[in-house]
Amino acid sequence: MSRPPSRTRARPTVAGSTTPSRRKRTPGRPGADQIDQRERLLDAALACFVRQGIAATSLRDIAGEAGVTPALVHYYFGDKPQLQQAVVGERLLPVVAQLREPVARAQGDVAALIAAFVHGVGGLVARHPWLPTLWVREVLCEGGALRDLLIEQIGPLLPRMMATRFAEAQQQGRLNPDLDPRLLMVSLVGLTFFPLAGAPIWRALFGAADVDFDDLRRHTLVLLDRGLELDDAK
Repeated sequence: MSRPPSRTRARPTVAGSTTPSRRKRTPGRPGADQIDQRERLLDAALACFVRQGIAATSLRDIAGEAGVTPALVHYYFGDKPQLQQAVVGERLLPVVAQLREPVARAQGDVAALIAAFVHGVGGLVARHPWLPTLWVREVLCEGGALRDLLIEQIGPLLPRMMATRFAEAQQQGRLNPDLDPRLLMVSLVGLTFFPLAGAPIWRALFGAADVDFDDLRRHTLVLLDRGLELDDAK
């Protein structure tokens, strides 16, 4: 005699409970954990870019730096170009804006403008010590991934703006007429970013571990004072 088919008994449920199931996440604002994860990936990408260069950095490198899987990097940024664009937009350009603001606020004579730039660079590098290395590697070196960015986006924000103000001061007789306002901007970059980027070298070469940024700032402003014929660069 055959046995009747058995019936599967439904599991009892507790009132108010729901059966666990996978549900699609509804669109909306990302949670705090997602924001933190994304920020951590941006920081990891920046660290890798500074240490080994943008071209030599893979998504796997960034994932390893952040302690996650490459799939998670793909989830947040898609591919490397999109991740690089996010690093530029959310890490690099805001830093440049921090330098532009005090320079743009400097009114009056050329000395105030130059002092604002020299002080601004020092404060910027103190807060973001990775900046000179990234600038040398990705802007100055041939094939650097950020050279076009400097020319097309950063240039109008700061260097061209300052060169224009130098030219105006020169026309008003407030700046040495033998100077080229464009090359003056080049000289300012060379007297600020280069010493900061090369600090480990010249400190070791001259036994100058005691030289801090305030010493470098005073030296730079005095040096500029002699060539620019300024009376109040202190």
